[in-house]
Amino acid sequence: MENNGSSTLYYESPIGWIEIAGTKEGIQALRFVKKPAEDSGDPPVCLALCRKQLDDYFKGTGTTFAVPLALEGTPFQKAVWMALLEIPFGTWTTYGAIAESIGRPNAARAVGQANHNNPVAIVVPCHRVMGTDGGLVGYGSGLWRKEWLLDHEGILESS
Repeated sequence: MENNGSSTLYYESPIGWIEIAGTKEGIQALRFVKKPAEDSGDPPVCLALCRKQLDDYFKGTGTTFAVPLALEGTPFQKAVWMALLEIPFGTWTTYGAIAESIGRPNAARAVGQANHNNPVAIVVPCHRVMGTDGGLVGYGSGLWRKEWLLDHEGILESS
């Protein structure tokens, strides 16, 4: 599907099909879909790079993503998403800690909402945010996927 210069590619992960959307400027969305459409013709290099890095991640040979992002959101959402990018592979944090890190210590609930609206799952690792007690809470693509991702990264074993 092409729309305003946007292209899409698909990746079959162990937890479902993933649609990668973006432009030559960067990745705009990474979301789980039930059934993939056709890859768009001649997608930008960053989409193919993202698909390769997702493959490495799911195979256990990659722990970081180095793809350009073209995120669209409010300044607050973007601040939260940038803070999520600072959470290292194999670790987790809380909504309150993210709120504190962006200078909004009383905004844990708003951080949760921004997390829920994260357009680039996995690459912007919203799955690494847990409840204050370390419990699994909220994941727009299903808690079972969050649990799988955390287990894949070795987080559940260490929490």
